[in-house]
Amino acid sequence: MGIPLRQSLRIGLHVIGRHLSGDRRYPLVLMLEPLFRCNLACAGCGKIDYPDKALNARLSVDDCIAAAMESGAPVVSIAGGEPLLHREIEQIVKALIQRKKFVYLCSNGLLMEKKLDLFEPSPYFTWQVHLDGSREEHDLAVSQEGTFDRAVAAIQAAKARGFRVNINCTLFHGADPVKVAAFLDEVKALKVDGITVSPGYAYERAPDTEHFLNRHNTRTLFRDILRLGRGRGWTFSQSSLFLDFLAGNQTYRCAPWGFPTRNVFGWQRPCYLLNEGHADSYKSLIEETDWDSYGTGNYEKCADCMMHCGYESTAVADTIAHPLKALAVALLGPQLDGPMAPDIPLDGQRPASDVYSKVVEEGLAYLDRAAS
Repeated sequence: MGIPLRQSLRIGLHVIGRHLSGDRRYPLVLMLEPLFRCNLACAGCGKIDYPDKALNARLSVDDCIAAAMESGAPVVSIAGGEPLLHREIEQIVKALIQRKKFVYLCSNGLLMEKKLDLFEPSPYFTWQVHLDGSREEHDLAVSQEGTFDRAVAAIQAAKARGFRVNINCTLFHGADPVKVAAFLDEVKALKVDGITVSPGYAYERAPDTEHFLNRHNTRTLFRDILRLGRGRGWTFSQSSLFLDFLAGNQTYRCAPWGFPTRNVFGWQRPCYLLNEGHADSYKSLIEETDWDSYGTGNYEKCADCMMHCGYESTAVADTIAHPLKALAVALLGPQLDGPMAPDIPLDGQRPASDVYSKVVEEGLAYLDRAAS
């Protein structure tokens, strides 16, 4: 099972409780970025292009605990940057686990073997290792040879010590379904606990935006991959209805508040991928963000996005509302032939505004205020 039963039950109760309380916007996963600095320069990520002041900034242990408790999300995904570069990362993980948060520590794997002794296996803790395809595809994606082999060695070392380990794979335009299927077979042989697959989205900080998928290509690609996967026993760490959405069988609206992001600048609006300002508190993020202005059909920058940080929470809510539909998809798999569900119409889409430079300036000003 890609998602442990204990975690599934906790999330289900969390969703039901929030619905019963009349809460329209509630978090499932806190995207926690305690730093932006990384030891790789991947073509699909622009975090290390921030000014040095931002790259040298860190969230403290107390900052991370406060963000987790303020948001109330049952799951915390610690990303970056490379979070293992944070000198207090083991304290952050330990503190969150003590508070019964399900922690996913994202890593490119380069420092994992060196840092394994800092952590202990726990049902609340999972390593999330980035592998963007087999050796050739992955090393090309991260712009450095040898990273695939080091990441695989780290996965094997972590599994040998009893840790839960997932892999996170981002697929780009031109991905060959046959090669992807062979890669997922490789991953299965590593005995990882779950696989997260995501379509690459051309968000504005990515240095290379030419090799990302549009929505039509995403739907076609995932149908092809899932068709090849029948009977191969891949274990995905995503809801069955989110996979059904990627295969073009569900029409969902983006719910970015389900995966709020806290980083060194504050609470990022509106989501992990788009950077249109920051709130000083989670309460301000939820109450003062114009959520209806974002998502496919509302905003040009969102037109091709089908990322989990926007749509997984919608799929989870749909699962709770329609459990028999979700069970049918889980047992039989997504529909892979025939017409696809209609997409959200793009009429009335407002043009993208050039706000990024201003947002970075505001973020750096926030760091100055915090320091004083």
